[in-house]
Amino acid sequence: MDIGAILKSFIYLIASSLLYPVLFLLVIATLWIMIFSGSFFAEWLERLRFTKYEPVQLPHIIRQGKDRSMFSHRVAHYTQTLEALANKNEMTEPEVENIFQESTLRMWKSMDMLRIMVRLAPGLGLIGTLIPMGTGLAALGQGDMTKLSTDLVIAFTTTVVGLAVGMLSFFFYTVKRRWVEEDIKHMELATELLAGGERE
Repeated sequence: MDIGAILKSFIYLIASSLLYPVLFLLVIATLWIMIFSGSFFAEWLERLRFTKYEPVQLPHIIRQGKDRSMFSHRVAHYTQTLEALANKNEMTEPEVENIFQESTLRMWKSMDMLRIMVRLAPGLGLIGTLIPMGTGLAALGQGDMTKLSTDLVIAFTTTVVGLAVGMLSFFFYTVKRRWVEEDIKHMELATELLAGGERE
């Protein structure tokens, strides 16, 4: 019994069986990034409409609670929650801290899928490239040029798709991370002004 031949056949079988799951995952990743692009550009348009204020004006604006046009919907919802607690006299330090931590954690968790796609999509593209290259080289050895050309098309297209999804994910992640950091900064300021004033 040739153990080497058995191991090679087993590894080849595993690699070949991964092709269609990889192609399926690349299709899912492409659809996901297209859907995410819509929500990303919707938020981008929302932020383009923000009213611009000087940083020194922010505390006064937050205390007044009238002009929400300079904050994202997440920050506006957070400040409304704090104001509702203040009006009910239910604002305690542990409760405010918990609401702040939960809000920021939810915002960072929304970035997880983008961070995964930055690494996952190019990896799937590479796997989708190497598997057909192996079968294509085997077909070349048998003189089957049709099979070789088909496998090469699959190999190169999966590379392009994987890299494209990864690059878009990195772009969206970089911009959205800056947005999240800006929102958290505004939420921290709102917490200090609205909750801090109530606790004093």
